[in-house]
Amino acid sequence: MPPKSSRIVKAVPGGRRVRAPEQPAAGDNNIELGKLDDTLGFWLRTAQEVAFRAFMLRVGETGTPTFRYAILALIDANPGLTQVALSRTIRRDTSSMTPALDDLVERGLVSRIRQEHDRRSYALQLTPLGRKVMQQMRAGAEAHERELEQLIGRENRAAFVEALKRITNGIEARLADGGGK
Repeated sequence: MPPKSSRIVKAVPGGRRVRAPEQPAAGDNNIELGKLDDTLGFWLRTAQEVAFRAFMLRVGETGTPTFRYAILALIDANPGLTQVALSRTIRRDTSSMTPALDDLVERGLVSRIRQEHDRRSYALQLTPLGRKVMQQMRAGAEAHERELEQLIGRENRAAFVEALKRITNGIEARLADGGGK
């Protein structure tokens, strides 16, 4: 019996191994989706998973998954950004940010600088190695973005991004108002 899924494992600099997200086994695409076939949430998540896999194939040799790439890109664009501000921007709680930042610090890509005005807060910045990894990843990320734009259509890109922002901001506002149920 063939395996249900497979994972691509790549060795990256420093001897680390990176696993790409699981890929469905061949033949699984004959399953009837029923109501899911017309569900926005299902297709948002499915598109995200496929896009993440494609992104990792382009930049996987750096050993930096999409979430960590987003962290590096935000720190690169905003040197001195705090972990709290980063968490808010990327819409993750600080408890999920800490392990990701710890990994980036351990790998020598990000440095934490204690702020003098608040000893509990750190400013984040890319190290020289972090800037080098960002340069390596940027070409792959830009190629990935061009592929997504080609699939969406350049003329539909702005409307698509606006729709995703409306979803993000609308649901986030409802959750903030206690309307999470």
